[in-house]
Amino acid sequence: MADGAGRTGTIHTPHGDIDTPAFVPVGTKATVKAVLPETMADLGAQAVLANAYHLYLQPGPDIVDEAGGLGAFMNWPGPTFTDSGGFQVLSLGSGFRKVLAMDTERHRADDIVAPGKDRLARVDDDGVTFTSHLDGSTHRFTPEVSMGIQHRLGADIIFAFDELTTLVNTREYQQRSVQRTHEWAIRCLVEHRRLTAAAPDRPAQALFGVVQGAQYEDLRRAATRGLVGIGNEAGPAQGCEFDGYGIGGALEKQNLATIIGWVVDELPEDKPRHLLGISEPDDLFAAVAAGADTFDCVSPSRVARNAAIYSADGRYNITGARYRRDFTPLDPECDCHTCAHYTRAYIHHLFKAKEILSATLCTIHNERFIVRLVDRIRTSIGAGDFAELREETLGRYYSKSS
Repeated sequence: MADGAGRTGTIHTPHGDIDTPAFVPVGTKATVKAVLPETMADLGAQAVLANAYHLYLQPGPDIVDEAGGLGAFMNWPGPTFTDSGGFQVLSLGSGFRKVLAMDTERHRADDIVAPGKDRLARVDDDGVTFTSHLDGSTHRFTPEVSMGIQHRLGADIIFAFDELTTLVNTREYQQRSVQRTHEWAIRCLVEHRRLTAAAPDRPAQALFGVVQGAQYEDLRRAATRGLVGIGNEAGPAQGCEFDGYGIGGALEKQNLATIIGWVVDELPEDKPRHLLGISEPDDLFAAVAAGADTFDCVSPSRVARNAAIYSADGRYNITGARYRRDFTPLDPECDCHTCAHYTRAYIHHLFKAKEILSATLCTIHNERFIVRLVDRIRTSIGAGDFAELREETLGRYYSKSS
């Protein structure tokens, strides 16, 4: 259902349903770092997302396939996603490794590479040749290779191979990239159909197309219309269509909702919409209001390992001296296992002592905080009080640090 401030729905997969809006934690290498899959289920995660690039390099998709697929391999019984590998190939290839900028203040080059880094990936119209960040070996991803890897990984929802661009690529390059991603999307659909037909006994996999176009309205709209209309084009993908759509690329934070709105305007109502790489509270509210359904991001677990804690009154760093004798929970309003059993003082001690348990306890809390927030957003849409929840939550979260 929709109420003018987002919508609710259900995505059906062979391994269970996903009630939307929903946050999908990222288990990059078939694990949410420092946390058991069973714990992720306990804290309310409905699905997890793993990275095709990383699992291709290690342990290899053949091993995951032999184990019975991603879910069986990592002992996760619920729905699974895998990305196409495009983000990692191109972000690692540009030397950024962790994140791509959501603003253009520090970078002003078309062929962008992080300072002091060597380019490890080269894009052409057929695919991407890249150097492994693990051992320096050379590899080649094409749309067909990405589909083959993701079919062997066996996730319920997979993504078409796309070219990731940044906000500082020129408009001319963005135009070429949108066209390249469209042509790759056709090839992904064709290969997905072939692989599905060749293995009729395997659980069905849903293929999502990925919309690029950076901060340009005409490119975003054209890219979306192109992906939606592929099945009507004369050619090998005629009659094919995507099962859902991802909204990708580096997005300007201040224009996030506007960009999502452009894309949603062009998408069919009956297909799910996944926003790649978002988890900050203000971004989640903005994205839901604009019509996105699901989200994934590594941030909750990554910042947890660096002692950054989400709370109703804002994000703070638990290693601060003020927490040394603070015997209250990380967030008194949180219902997670960590907050029910451990204190700020203890977790402060764990970080100072460099104990691995610090990452486990903080990741449990941060993931639960974001999963629960999106669950509350979903409930608020049904109850008709989305605007009130948004005002109250963001007013507290961004007013001051805890």
